[in-house]
Amino acid sequence: MQYQINSWLNTAWQAFSYSYKFMTWNLFLAFIPLAISFWLFREKSRHTPNRSPFWWIVLIAFIAFLPNAPYVVTDIIHLVDLSQYFHTSIVTLVLIPQYLIFIILGMEAYVISLIKLSRYLQINGKSNYITIVELSIHALCAIGIYLGRFLRFNSWDLIFQPDDVARSIADDLIAHKPILVMGVSFIILTVLYLLLKFVTLGAVLQLRSKKSS
Repeated sequence: MQYQINSWLNTAWQAFSYSYKFMTWNLFLAFIPLAISFWLFREKSRHTPNRSPFWWIVLIAFIAFLPNAPYVVTDIIHLVDLSQYFHTSIVTLVLIPQYLIFIILGMEAYVISLIKLSRYLQINGKSNYITIVELSIHALCAIGIYLGRFLRFNSWDLIFQPDDVARSIADDLIAHKPILVMGVSFIILTVLYLLLKFVTLGAVLQLRSKKSS
């Protein structure tokens, strides 16, 4: 009995360790735009600030790194692959919770980043632009996810290999299959964002009500 338990634990650890390294790296990339958003969209004033050239550079960096946050959803393909090699109990008790937490953390970084942006627009009297800005960002991230997952570009390639990225966009993104993939990604991203935004804002309101009571 003890041997079976130890064997199961060893196998569970192997399954967990398989994805741990790339999950850590991908979450690090997902949290970069989140960290940037706290500086970029800080609620310092109710008037439009004097945005310096540095502010715009940071905004570009924010947009460039933002697709890394929802990109974690596509890593579910690794779960599908791993489920073929491990027992159902390992998949159910180890891999599924691991990937679920991983995806929620990445998407939550995306949601909070956009909530900060939306709040920033609201404070500066641009509330009527929130929906179009959010949808535009979802579309850009859908393109970024395709570039990352299928063409294997990274966020910094926009800076160091802009010609290659532009060429790939011109050559590949007008084809029917990429457009279909990006369209599906856009829909999934929009739905997940709305669901998590509702949950996140609800949790924030709940915490505030507890503090005030």
